[in-house]
Amino acid sequence: MQLVRYYFSMVTIYLYAFSSVIIISLISLIGIMVLSLRKELLQKSIFLIVSLAIGALFGGALIHLIPEAFEKIENSALVSLLIISGILSFLVLEKFLMWHHCHGHGSNEDHTGDNIKPLGFLVIISDGIHNLVDGIIIGASYLISIEVGIAATIAVILHEIPQEISDFGLLIHAGFTKMKALAINFATALLAIVGVGIAFVLGGNSEIFTPAVLAFAAGGFIYISGSDLVPEIHKISDLKRSSLQLFMILVGIGLMFALLLLEI
Repeated sequence: MQLVRYYFSMVTIYLYAFSSVIIISLISLIGIMVLSLRKELLQKSIFLIVSLAIGALFGGALIHLIPEAFEKIENSALVSLLIISGILSFLVLEKFLMWHHCHGHGSNEDHTGDNIKPLGFLVIISDGIHNLVDGIIIGASYLISIEVGIAATIAVILHEIPQEISDFGLLIHAGFTKMKALAINFATALLAIVGVGIAFVLGGNSEIFTPAVLAFAAGGFIYISGSDLVPEIHKISDLKRSSLQLFMILVGIGLMFALLLLEI
């Protein structure tokens, strides 16, 4: 009888966990709202979306990911090295993408027909890691209890809405069409399902694996926002739009801080 109850409880946990990440994955389709915007309006609003992304990425890394990693991993030097590893890994990756882009387009012929900035691929990779970690966190939370799992799911949903809007805008800014950006956003969101599977396979060990990935992902967030996005907003110099950019950065940081208050 106890064995039957155990299997029933585990099946219930699996259903809750996978249902949660499927709902979260569907949030990536929020970009459908942007599809209805005229191209001219979308181009004018991109600089605001980029600014929002800067605040969300810096805020997510410095307010959520890094403190969580330091709290879970006792060795602070290891956490620092993981963050630096994330920064350097994305630096090397972007260098490779830029070299490949220049090498592939060095002639007058356009072999691919695309003109995608390296930023686009960095966003895809960082968002994929982010969604994978979200899935691990949700799976590990449900292993503690269904109540904790639901709370974690709500927190991730609140975080994902501004994150997915920002990612969608950044993919368009990087050169993807709106439909391709929507499809890519949804595909990377599905990695949350893989994350839940990893959490169930690792079991208790996910408590060690997850904060390590969080620290690495934080380095990626810091690199993308500081190296790729901040230079983009410097291309606009007039006072009115620069003020709007600063406001949107503060909104992005504020959203991450508000989420922290909700978690408390």
